[in-house]
Amino acid sequence: MALRITANRPDPAILSLPWDTPLEDWTDHVVRLPQGISRHVVRMVQLPGRRGVGGATYAVKETQEPIAFREYATLRDLQRAGQPAVVPHGVVAGRATKDGEPLPAALITHHLGYSLPYRSLFAHGASADNVPALVDALVVLLVRLHLRDFYWGDVSLSNVLFRRSAGGFAAYLVDAETGEWRTTLSDRLREYDVEVGCQNVFAELMDLQAAGSLATDADILAVVRRIEERYAALWTELTESEEFSTAEMWRIEQRIDRLNELGFDVEELDIVTDYDGDRVEIQPRVVEAGHHCRELQALTGLVVEDAQARRLLNDLAAFTAHHDLGGADRMQTAHRWLSEVYEPLTRMLPADARGEIEPPEMFHQVLEHRWFLSEQAGHEVEIFASARDWISNVLEQGRATTARASETAERLAVHDDGA
Repeated sequence: MALRITANRPDPAILSLPWDTPLEDWTDHVVRLPQGISRHVVRMVQLPGRRGVGGATYAVKETQEPIAFREYATLRDLQRAGQPAVVPHGVVAGRATKDGEPLPAALITHHLGYSLPYRSLFAHGASADNVPALVDALVVLLVRLHLRDFYWGDVSLSNVLFRRSAGGFAAYLVDAETGEWRTTLSDRLREYDVEVGCQNVFAELMDLQAAGSLATDADILAVVRRIEERYAALWTELTESEEFSTAEMWRIEQRIDRLNELGFDVEELDIVTDYDGDRVEIQPRVVEAGHHCRELQALTGLVVEDAQARRLLNDLAAFTAHHDLGGADRMQTAHRWLSEVYEPLTRMLPADARGEIEPPEMFHQVLEHRWFLSEQAGHEVEIFASARDWISNVLEQGRATTARASETAERLAVHDDGA
């Protein structure tokens, strides 16, 4: 049986992987990275790069060939639509052992840097206080998909990866096996997605409680209610029509401003007046997420999560006011902020921590720490002094605590295996 590889810009090193071996038996190139529970066998692999330097990291999942090709196509469509999902690399089909026994096809996706499955978040210090932020990220992802008429079919914490974003989280779809595009997504299918999400999240949080990773007094029913309430509120704000008199035309800008605050741009707006021209009805027809990150990227070239972009734009505004640059060209001011504040500060991140936290998230955390230090001191603490204190007393201590927790978890795992 001939090996067939379908890929978008295929990495030649893919051929070096042992495709004639069941995925569960792979050892070469396999790297230990956090991954969630899956009904399929999944391995994280790092391929050899140029001149011996480590190359790209991928997730490889065994599944049936038609499912692999369907999910690959779905993920590519999500990528083209600018939706938050893992990036597909290819499908390997026609696999067989050296004895000629057929093996499942494999879907290859790019590893999403700085991301963690929800179970790993709780294993590394997340608590019940973080659950609302996780739920909010899941809801935003679901709404974004529904706006594009994408039916998920299996909404859950397990099917997403989370990246930290300005104190909250951003969610990325990692398993699109059940997803499908619709010409028009019906209200019934949207409601079903929300219902399934509530059921799955309830069960997942119950599992965390049973494993001791989540406090037993955490109100899981309140979390489920939050999913329903947050989804309904966000969907209404993004899609519902609004009627007012012609004397209140300012409400058009107000509606757009509210959507911008939520991180969405209005690409198309329906404005209808009644026969006499006394009443106006407006309804957003096309809204697109990423308002703040597009603005920041246009000014600085930085590509970050939207919540991070909003925080960085706020700091840029404070920098502008502090140096009385309100009348200056905004692009020039942004370049000055980038070269005098953002880049020097993020370069302070220790080299051995650069794989653990993204520069924009470090910047956000330093800003939070600066506020805390300033409140304690009774005056504003200089930002680079705040960064040095954050590195010493937050980052390094946090890493030491995480390392101890990981060692304890490994000892317990070894003990359980030997029991």
